[in-house]
Amino acid sequence: MVTLSPGILLIADPFLKDPNFARTVVLLCEHQSNKGSFGFVLNKRFDQNLHDLVPDILIPNIPVYYGGPVQIDTIHFVHQQPELINGGFEIINGVYWGGEFDQVVKMINAGKLDMNKIRFFIGYSGWSSGQLENELNEKSWILSASNKALIFDEKDENVWKQALKNLGSNFAIMANFPIDPLLN
Repeated sequence: MVTLSPGILLIADPFLKDPNFARTVVLLCEHQSNKGSFGFVLNKRFDQNLHDLVPDILIPNIPVYYGGPVQIDTIHFVHQQPELINGGFEIINGVYWGGEFDQVVKMINAGKLDMNKIRFFIGYSGWSSGQLENELNEKSWILSASNKALIFDEKDENVWKQALKNLGSNFAIMANFPIDPLLN
């Protein structure tokens, strides 16, 4: 059974109405029941690229994802390159949150990072103590073990459906539910 812990995925219930989280998958990076939780939405592409947000980035067209509605004036990242990026926190085997951002900028500009092994987010998703547990009790989220392919490889428009399909046939059916069944 999957429990709240760093590295799990929060898959939005098909009928979750919150516009920040409708049909999203959140990678949970930290969970402490007495302090709260935070993570990043994996499948909502932001309307600007990294070089639009960070003038020191010389490489165009590096995508940025909307990590969540909290502190949308901050940039975060997850990666699979701890040998190149110092200071990251391992959230699942081989996947790290954060590290030295100045080092990342230099490595990007020098062409030394594999851009398929790093993902950038503006803002983050956060929950105060007990808030995420309450949302789970309300059936707003479905928990799943993490999957590197969903974090780094899957096209953002497929992440939510694929996350449900990975849970088996009972959940795969949900992947095709209409957004609003009253309009069906």
